[in-house]
Amino acid sequence: MHGAIVVQVVETRGSTPREDGAAMRVSTDDVTGSIGGGALEWEAIRIARKMLADGACNHVQTFPLGPDLGQCCGGAVTLGFTEGARAVEPSGPPLWIWGAGHVGRAIAAAVGPIEYHQVTLIDDHANRLPNPMPTHVQPMVAIDMPRAVAHAPKDAEHFILTYSHDIDLALCDALLRRGFRNCGLIGSATKWARFRKGLGQMGHADAQISRIQCPIGDPSLGKHPQAIAIGVAARLLGKQMPQESAVPAPTSGGT
Repeated sequence: MHGAIVVQVVETRGSTPREDGAAMRVSTDDVTGSIGGGALEWEAIRIARKMLADGACNHVQTFPLGPDLGQCCGGAVTLGFTEGARAVEPSGPPLWIWGAGHVGRAIAAAVGPIEYHQVTLIDDHANRLPNPMPTHVQPMVAIDMPRAVAHAPKDAEHFILTYSHDIDLALCDALLRRGFRNCGLIGSATKWARFRKGLGQMGHADAQISRIQCPIGDPSLGKHPQAIAIGVAARLLGKQMPQESAVPAPTSGGT
């Protein structure tokens, strides 16, 4: 008997619950990831577990999302079933969260289960890291966090929210020198004005400094850690993930 079956959306037509590449890992007693939920997912889990029981390794099947499955999406999904013990690999850029305080923990807990990013939560004290860690989040203890920037992938997303303004500023400086895909800094307008001045004195051009977003999330949602995390997750999803509905937007004018 194999350990697990990875189920992946390999092709979509019309309106479907998830996009190409969405995947889940099915074992005899656990499921991680999602291909969209509902009857399609339950049927995929049933097929994967039958493959595990039968010792089958590979299978491809197309599912019309209509009355037979009790789903009204109206499209069709082709799923690939592959034997393998590997976890489902995130398809998005790495996400590094600097600081494991209330906001850092909330962002990690909100973003990790989506499985779009490989999330790393960094702090300079192990006792500040959550135990247990949020789903699909890996911890990093770095006594000197700005020096740890050298190990960050240059295409990573970053959020800076440590307990220290001095460390935050040093991280901004280190990341501007290292390179990044996107970078967000928690803080007020006053903090950001002081940081802009300081980063300019460190030799960074204004155009580069402006690549750092401050504040993060959606300020209209408030300052509660979970509210900030919801705003961050929403912006990440809206910016990076493909639309999961294939229903075209209505057009103006006559037919």
